[in-house]
Amino acid sequence: MLADGRDEDAIAYDREPEDFRHARLLDHPRGDWADTIARRFLYELADEARLASIGDGYPPLAELVGKLRREERYHRMHLVPWINRLANGGPEPRQRLETAFGAVAPDASSVFTPLSAEPALLEAGILTRALADAAVAWRADLADVLGPLGLALPPVTRAAPAVRTSPSH
Repeated sequence: MLADGRDEDAIAYDREPEDFRHARLLDHPRGDWADTIARRFLYELADEARLASIGDGYPPLAELVGKLRREERYHRMHLVPWINRLANGGPEPRQRLETAFGAVAPDASSVFTPLSAEPALLEAGILTRALADAAVAWRADLADVLGPLGLALPPVTRAAPAVRTSPSH
């Protein structure tokens, strides 16, 4: 039971469709392989940065995040080699990858849309750093992978507001 009297399932499932949110980055179509890899790469590395921001303030969440972080290693092991293959695979794959990054990059920071309860989460130790700080760590991680390949980082933008997941959006 959480401080507001609801349990985890109530928070996760007892909401109206318009109350669910997701990052704008996830709105982009799968497209070809380069589109899929570019979007997933940006999202998965952002997810790593967000998960690294979860503290021990709520033990059930911290335990779950530990498992998720182990899983994220496999996502990285899959995606980073694909970024390298596309970037170094000749003119056409590289151009497709650059085009894909250009299409999704403006929405990449939407993964770090601030939470209205972020100050309380920080105070309770549920978050160890603000999402803005997680975004800075994410950009450094991206630079480590994309820089040696000569690929541009997503533009620095203010995190876009999350969007509704309901079909009416």
